[in-house]
Amino acid sequence: MKRLLDLTHPLRHGQAAYPGDPSLEITAHLTVPKDGCQVSRVVFSSHHGTHLDAPRHFREKGTPVDQLPLDRFYGPARLVDLAPHSALPPDRWLTVADFAPHADCFQPGARVVYRTGWSSRYGQPDYYGPCPSLTAEAAQWIADRRIHLLGMDTPTPSQDTVRCHEILLGADAEIVIVEGLTNLEHLPAEFILMAFPLRLEGLDGSPIRAVALLDAPP
Repeated sequence: MKRLLDLTHPLRHGQAAYPGDPSLEITAHLTVPKDGCQVSRVVFSSHHGTHLDAPRHFREKGTPVDQLPLDRFYGPARLVDLAPHSALPPDRWLTVADFAPHADCFQPGARVVYRTGWSSRYGQPDYYGPCPSLTAEAAQWIADRRIHLLGMDTPTPSQDTVRCHEILLGADAEIVIVEGLTNLEHLPAEFILMAFPLRLEGLDGSPIRAVALLDAPP
């Protein structure tokens, strides 16, 4: 028997977005009393909430989200819990020393998700604040291992935004970055990840419904 664990934050009208991105707007376009059916108009960023970054996010000629192989978004994944039973503090830099003990997770083609505990701040004013962040050296260490997907419970890989995105999404790595995950404290060390994007032609990223497929408890 299997069970599903939702790793996705909910989306609500007026929800704050990453600084500089548009907030989420959900309005009624058609209604049942007036039009006989319900249709909503939804406006949001391609990087709102739980979402993924395609290489085109930081590279003009990088692979867009609709051209990434589907197997990048589905398959066995490993959890790297950097704060078991707790959470890392704001402004905590994640270095090579944090990831090196988990080097066996970072095999070529792997999907790796790391937990910092930051998802508990989702919906609070400081969620988009000084979250735990990869150093450029840690981002390069990860990119050098040629994994296919890197997920996290923070809204960005790093406060060193441009440099770390350029490393992870660079032509030599093209790692799919999944940001804004939640419920990672309920994951085992190994699981099946499903994190498919919308088929947005030529775009830089997409909101996703990230789900883990787990063995049911005995």
